[in-house]
Parts: sequence; structure tokens; C-alpha cells
Amino acid sequence: MGMWSIGAGAIGAAALALLLANTDVFLPKPQKATLEYLEDIDLKTLEKEPMTFKAKALWENNGAVIMAVRRPGCFLCREEAADLSSLKPKLDELGIPLYAVVKEQVKTEVKDFQPYFKGEIFLDEKKKFYGPERRKMMFMGFVRLGVWYNFFRARSGGFSGNLEGEGFILGGVFVVGPGKQGILLEHREKEFGDKVNLVSVLEAARKIKPQTSTSEKK
Repeated sequence: MGMWSIGAGAIGAAALALLLANTDVFLPKPQKATLEYLEDIDLKTLEKEPMTFKAKALWENNGAVIMAVRRPGCFLCREEAADLSSLKPKLDELGIPLYAVVKEQVKTEVKDFQPYFKGEIFLDEKKKFYGPERRKMMFMGFVRLGVWYNFFRARSGGFSGNLEGEGFILGGVFVVGPGKQGILLEHREKEFGDKVNLVSVLEAARKIKPQTSTSEKK
């Protein structure tokens, strides 16, 4: 009876742990970014002789949609990049650019990511777009049913990838208006493959009011 009790207790504990891992109780809580925080981020171009500039240059005139890529080689990130890229014709009509930032350059990972993403890509070496407080999902992600569903969805969609680079720091998507219009949408990935809602991205993009010479003087 003692062994049966221990076994039943172990199974119960494992079941409870699995249940809790599939709730949001232990997920890292995102800290909202402020416009001032985003504006001051240093980004680099991906040329042989990179140029450093402040992130606010991406949106100061026309606003922008920006994807903070968790890992370029991840097939889930490639899926989301392709989804966002499907919005590019509508974003072009609105005059709103689409950008991505990555936190590292590993081998040809960024180059291999570009067929999935139809916008310019920049390097965020200090990983500021993944803050203000960086959130990580470690191996708990692999026992979450939502993550496995996301895996299946992306694989069924024909996406593939590799294991190169850091992939535990969670990413996100921002829609930022020009000037001081502010952050119109901030999606923080809560688990691997937690994609932004494309309808929400377009709704936020349509709220963008491009800067005019008059508003710039104010």
C-alpha cells in the first residue's frame, strides 16, 4: 500500500504541475514600454559597415509596425513574419512601413529569415525591444498545450527552421504612431508561437496620423 500511495502521490503531483504549467500563473508578466523608452533604443543597420541610429527614426514621420523577432531561425517566428508580411500591401496603401528587429546575427540566420519578412531588418544588440523587463520562456514551454498547438499549426503551414541562436527571450509586435502619438498596439509574446492578431494590427495602423509640417512645428 505504501508504494501505491507514493506512486499515486507522484502521479497527482505531476498532473498538478502539468495543469499549472498550462495556466498563465507562472508566465512572466510583461512590463509595458513607454514611447520614451522605445525612442531611445539604439539600432544598427545590417550592412558591412553598420550605421547606428535611434529607433524613433523608424516611426517619427509615418509611424511603423515593428516585429521584435524572438529567433530568426525559429519556424514559429517565420510563420508570424509571413503573416505580418501579408499585411504589407495594405500598410503600403496607408503609407506605414513594416520593420523587424533581431537581437543577434548568427551565421546566415537573418538572411535566411528575409524571404519570410517583407520589410527592413535592424539589429538591437542591447535587446531593448524585448524589455523594459526581458521575459524568458524556458523548458516549461514544451509542456504547454498551446505551444504544441502552435508547433502543429506552423508545421502544417509548411514552415521549417533550425535551432541556431538564442530563442528563450520572448518577442513581440508594436504599432507606433509618428511624433508623440504614442504606442497604439503592444503585443507581447506570452509563449512560443503566440502570434499577434492581424486585425488588431490593421486597426491600430489605421489610427496612425502621419506627421505634417504643421504638427512638426508644434
